[in-house]
Amino acid sequence: MTRPSAGALGRVAVAAGLTTYVLWQSNPSEAARALARADWRLVAATLALVLADRSLNAYRWFLLLRPLSPAARPPIGAILRVFFVSTFIGTFLPTSVGGDAVRAFSLSRLGVRLADSIASVFLDRAFGSLSILLVAAVAAASAPPSVPAWLPIAAWAAALAGAAGLGFSIFSGRAARVAGRLMHRLPASRVQRALEGLSGALRRHQTAGGALLTVLGSSILVQVLRICQAWLLGLSLGITAGPAAYFTYVPVILFVMLLPITILGLGTSQWAFVALFGYSGVAPADAFALSVLFVALGLVGNLPGGILYATGGLHHRSGVQP
Repeated sequence: MTRPSAGALGRVAVAAGLTTYVLWQSNPSEAARALARADWRLVAATLALVLADRSLNAYRWFLLLRPLSPAARPPIGAILRVFFVSTFIGTFLPTSVGGDAVRAFSLSRLGVRLADSIASVFLDRAFGSLSILLVAAVAAASAPPSVPAWLPIAAWAAALAGAAGLGFSIFSGRAARVAGRLMHRLPASRVQRALEGLSGALRRHQTAGGALLTVLGSSILVQVLRICQAWLLGLSLGITAGPAAYFTYVPVILFVMLLPITILGLGTSQWAFVALFGYSGVAPADAFALSVLFVALGLVGNLPGGILYATGGLHHRSGVQP
């Protein structure tokens, strides 16, 4: 049996320690009472939004495979299976990047060049992160008066930096030339060839501007759905904060959850919910209960991939032998 790495154990320790600390600060008995009074009809309605955002995420990744030639592109059923199963497997890996690695490797086993597989997953992650920042920046314009002044400034700065970085990496000829010169200085020819292949795969998306805009629009809609999920869960708990608070805080929370310092965003999500919703007068126990429901519903949304995995793994229905 492979022993977990020190990094994985460290992330588990941070998740457990931070969650325990925030729960203690929030008063465990009050948090339990908040969860007990949740309106489970609203929680069930939220699950429908979770499934909708997972479907949109799958569609977004399919669009990012458009630059592939029709002969190199696997059937849509095989692509969707890889997406949902790798998302489920990623639930049990130390960071979200682990699920991305499974997805890229699994797609390459369907006949797609590894460089193209990695490029599609990288862009999927990049557009997802950028959409979070863009929604946060737009929401900052109508942030509640209680929001600290630094939050809107940070949101706009991060969104501008993210948009510039993504656009530069795909469309800038100068960036490609600089990257090429740096890669030729690498001592290992295998690494050099791998990075050159990845760079070329990213540049192939230059001709897919319409698809990339659709990907960005889909990514923004995913974030709106996630904000609505948090809002419905808040209503189920009797939290009275208005929609402006959710649109301001949830994108920041989603970005914090992406940080690879814990597992599944545990600990960081609880801390962020309690700290940010506190600016709108939400009790720590209620905010903690909201964070628990939000993370739990996200895990439930990954279960369709588990069902697919149980019926034959990553490639069963595609007819491709691993």
